[in-house]
Amino acid sequence: MRTNFHFSAMAFMLCGAALTAAEQRPNVVLLMADDQGFGDVAYNGNPHVKTPVLDEMAQARLRLDRFYAAAPVCSPTRGSVLTGRHPNRFGCFSWGHSLRPEEVTLAEALQAAGYATGHFGKWHLGSLEADSLVSPGKCGFAEWFSSPNFFENSPLLCRNGKVEQTTGEGSQVIVNAAVEFIRKSAAAKRPFFTVIWFGSPHGPHQALDEDRQLYADQPPAMQNYWGEITAMDRAIGHLRKELRGLGVADNTLVWYTSDNGATALGSTGSLRGNKASIWEGGLRVPGIIEWPAVVKSPRRSELPCCSVDIYPTVLDLVSTSAPQQPPLDGISLKPLLASDMDRREKPLGFWHYPVPGVGVNSQQVLQQMAGRQKGPSAAPAATTNIPVETPPYSETELPGHAAWLDGNWKLHRIANSTGEVRFELYDLAHDMQEKTDLVAKEPARVESMKQQLSTWQQSVVRSLNGEDYK
Repeated sequence: MRTNFHFSAMAFMLCGAALTAAEQRPNVVLLMADDQGFGDVAYNGNPHVKTPVLDEMAQARLRLDRFYAAAPVCSPTRGSVLTGRHPNRFGCFSWGHSLRPEEVTLAEALQAAGYATGHFGKWHLGSLEADSLVSPGKCGFAEWFSSPNFFENSPLLCRNGKVEQTTGEGSQVIVNAAVEFIRKSAAAKRPFFTVIWFGSPHGPHQALDEDRQLYADQPPAMQNYWGEITAMDRAIGHLRKELRGLGVADNTLVWYTSDNGATALGSTGSLRGNKASIWEGGLRVPGIIEWPAVVKSPRRSELPCCSVDIYPTVLDLVSTSAPQQPPLDGISLKPLLASDMDRREKPLGFWHYPVPGVGVNSQQVLQQMAGRQKGPSAAPAATTNIPVETPPYSETELPGHAAWLDGNWKLHRIANSTGEVRFELYDLAHDMQEKTDLVAKEPARVESMKQQLSTWQQSVVRSLNGEDYK
C-alpha cells in the first residue's frame, strides 16, 4: 500500500466478486488529446481539419455533444479521469501539479479487480521515477511508457522508469506500444485497461511532411496544427484495426476526449473562451464512446457529461468499487450507454483556482533521468517541480472563477483579486455562446444555484484540507 488511505486489493476484489468470468467484463481504452478544442474535428463542423476516423466513430456510435473537461487545463483534467473527483479536491490546481498519493485511482481499482493496466503517452501528474509515489507504476499501472508532459515526434519516453529513445510520429509511437500491451493481454485472455494520452495537438506543433501537405493551402502554423490532429486520428484508426484483428473490439469500450478546450490556434466551435477559462470554449471538448457490444446503433446525446464521470462509469460497468470511496463529483453514465438516461440528476461544478502552473519540459526531464541511469556521476540530480499544498484553505474565501452547471443552466461565480464577487447566468439551450446574462431575470434560480455552488465549493475545500483521508 503506497499511502495511509485505508483500502486493500482484496477489498476491491471482493467488491467485484459478482463477475467471475473475464469475458463478462469489458476491456477499456481511454483516449485523450492534448489541447484539442470542441471545433477541432470535422464532425463538429470544421471544414478544414481531416479526422476521418473520429468522424466514423462519431457517426456510428455514441457522440457526446456536451462533454466537458473537469478543468480548463491539462493536469487537473487528467487527475479527474483517474479519480472521478474535481482536481481541486486533491490540490491539482493547474498544469504541472501532481496527484496526491492518497488518491484512489481507476487503474488501482481495475488492477485489483484482475485487469491488466497500462499507461501510454502524456502523464503530467507527477514524477516518472519508478519509486515516486505519483509515478504511473505507483498509481496502478503495471506497465507504462510515458512522458512527463507533451511530446513531439521520435520522443524520449520512460518505460517503467527507464528512459528510451523512440522513432516515429509521436501519436503512432504510443499507439504502437499500447497495441503490444493489448496483444499480450488478449493472448493471456485477461481484460485490459489501457490509457493512451496523446501529446497532440499541443504546441510547438511539428507535423510530418505528409500530414502538412494535406493542408498545403493553409498558413504553416495551421499546416502543423491540423497535421498533428490528422496524424493522431490515423493512429486511432490503427488502434481500432488492431482491436478488430484481435477479435476484442466488440467488448472493448473506447472513450475519446480532450483534456481542455482549444488554444487560440484551434477552434472552440464558436463557443466563448479558450483553454484556461471555464467559459464553454475552455471546457467543452469532443466526446465519443465506441462499444459495439452495447452501443449498437448511432446516437447523439446532449446530456452534460464530464471527465469526472469516467471513473464511476467504468467501475459501475465492471461491478467493483472502492470500499472507502472519498466524495465523487462524477456519476455513472451506464444508463446513458443503455439509452436510458435523459437528464443528469447531479449538477457539475467547475472551479479554476488562481494558482499558477508549473513548467515541465519532457525532453529535459527525461535527458536528466537517462543521464542518472548511466551512473551516479553522469548527471546532476533532477529537482521536482511539484508544488506542495499548504492547508488549511479557507471555506469562506473562495477565490477564482467557478461555475455550476445544472442541465442547460450555467451560473458563473467570478471573484476578482480583491475578493469582490459577481454572478452571471446563462441558458445554454438558447445561448451556448454565453452572451446574454440572465441574472436579473432569474433571481430565484440564481439564489438556488448560488447556494448549491457554495455548498459544493466548501466540500471541495474540505477535501483539499485532507478531510477525505482521515
